[in-house]
Amino acid sequence: MADQVRLRRLLNNVDLPLPSRATDHAAGYDVRSAEEDFVLEPQEIRLVSTGLVMELPEGMECQVRPRSGLALRHGITLANSPGTIDPDYRGELCIILKN
Repeated sequence: MADQVRLRRLLNNVDLPLPSRATDHAAGYDVRSAEEDFVLEPQEIRLVSTGLVMELPEGMECQVRPRSGLALRHGITLANSPGTIDPDYRGELCIILKN
């Protein structure tokens, strides 16, 4: 059996959609913000909550990458791209956005 990634919602985010693929052939999964709508001002950097916690098997990593459409249409990207989630990290998955 292959190693499994365990993913769960934090208690205050039980209705949050789980990460999903936008299309059948998408390379990765889309993660959504758990926060209320907000404005990211020009040059602002913000740590954004996903409301998710994951448990990766030893020897595996998760990479967080920006969506090209956000960069093209809105100038939004990740401040640390790709972001790396190590297998021993057990806190909330947060994303560092930059406008």
